Amino acid sequence: MIFLNQGLRMAYDDLGSGFPILFIHGHIFNRSMWSPQVQSLRWRFRTIAPDLRGYGDSERGPDSAFTQESFAGDLARLLDHLSIDRVCVVGLSMGGQIAMEFARAFPQRTAALVLAATFAQDETPAGVIERNRAADRILAEGVVPIGTEMICKLIGPESLKKQPLIASKVMQMICGTDPMGAAAAVRGRALRRDYRPSLAEFAGPSMIVLGTDDAYTQVSDGHALHAVMKDCRLEIFEGIGHMPNLEDEDRFNRCLHSFLDTIV
Repeated sequence: MIFLNQGLRMAYDDLGSGFPILFIHGHIFNRSMWSPQVQSLRWRFRTIAPDLRGYGDSERGPDSAFTQESFAGDLARLLDHLSIDRVCVVGLSMGGQIAMEFARAFPQRTAALVLAATFAQDETPAGVIERNRAADRILAEGVVPIGTEMICKLIGPESLKKQPLIASKVMQMICGTDPMGAAAAVRGRALRRDYRPSLAEFAGPSMIVLGTDDAYTQVSDGHALHAVMKDCRLEIFEGIGHMPNLEDEDRFNRCLHSFLDTIV
């Protein structure tokens, strides 16, 4: 389906019926990363999975940086278009940080939060420099060489060994990503705020999902965030990397179902 978001085409899937779940994909992916979850939940819930601007089938527009605030605004307008007031927001990696921003900016619309393979801290000064360098490299070299380097960090070593087809699925998403959109998202991510204060004030139920073999997210960060959030469940996946929804989709889906059972 297509929604005109301030004149830009925004692609999304809207399947099932019932309580709505909004899925936010991570960087350098698209909405297809949530297919196992959508197929599992659509029989009980309404599932909305968009491509963020500059990713998948969504247009990027002229901006050179896509901030978490701009992404969250896009999602709010999509929900307006769909006449949805409140949702459970599920985000992974960059998508998790966009989910945090959505909950901060639109707390009345955020019924619950699921934060997978992500962290809440703002970027360090060194990280800002590194992200802007990474954006420059994406523009210069494209997404394929960078994605090839990332694949062993995105997927845990045990998952790569046991389920090599996951790497093919992830690389397919990476290869289909617009370099200019990816670079703009990386620049915007360097500008993100520290979400820990707003998450400490978040009143709804939440769940954090992390893998012990995640090269990008520390389990210790998950424990620290779990300690400050009011009504939070923490799930640690042993031997799983940065893509828990694909590396162990059965357990991830069970966690989602049991979490949603407590809020609807």
